[in-house]
Amino acid sequence: MILPCIDLMDGKVVQLVQGKEKALEGDAPEIMLQKFAGFPEIQVIDLDAALGKGENDAIVEALCAKARCRVGGGVRTPERAEKLVEQGAHRVIVGTSAFRADGPNHALLSEIVAAVGPEKILIAMDSKGGKITVKGWTESINFTAEELVTQLEPYCSGFLCTYVDKEGMMQGTDLDWFRRLRTAMSPSHELTAAGGVTTLDDVRALQSMNVHAALGMAIYTGRLSLDDLRKML
Repeated sequence: MILPCIDLMDGKVVQLVQGKEKALEGDAPEIMLQKFAGFPEIQVIDLDAALGKGENDAIVEALCAKARCRVGGGVRTPERAEKLVEQGAHRVIVGTSAFRADGPNHALLSEIVAAVGPEKILIAMDSKGGKITVKGWTESINFTAEELVTQLEPYCSGFLCTYVDKEGMMQGTDLDWFRRLRTAMSPSHELTAAGGVTTLDDVRALQSMNVHAALGMAIYTGRLSLDDLRKML
């Protein structure tokens, strides 16, 4: 599966480099959704909610009404997960709150599972310098994604894993890392790769190892053609 990404900030579609510097703005959210017609699922991240600086709930709800969307950003409580599902999210992405300094946040994840069910949950395990990074990629915990993936499987139907070291830089990604992750986890759980996926060869390599590709900067800059990607679906 190939997933175009819509990242929201201040009501606008944006692309950031390394989660910090805004590199560009896209068209209005619903226009971007029209451009992404034909893709089976869209990844929507509310950056304002993730940063605790408000939310874009009305836009998220409008997008979910018109396309199958997985939605993340600021999912810190079971109530937030329930709200996103009620707004039409096909699945909810849980990131920073899934972790504590000593490993998975089992208590919170259990509450979220009780609220919406594990089939509705994707856990984001982002890697920077080899370690899981949290809080907008500003802090790390002393674990690798490979070390925690099996502990987290009961709480979700899959994982979104961003290779932060290459995110937004258009330099390719670490295919070996995604291969190791895919091997470490159960075949019943899906794995979505993000961060530096730049070329059709990158996408093909991921598909060959049964890994989905979430694409942002490469399609917003035109490096990857939406028509070429549609042919790969």
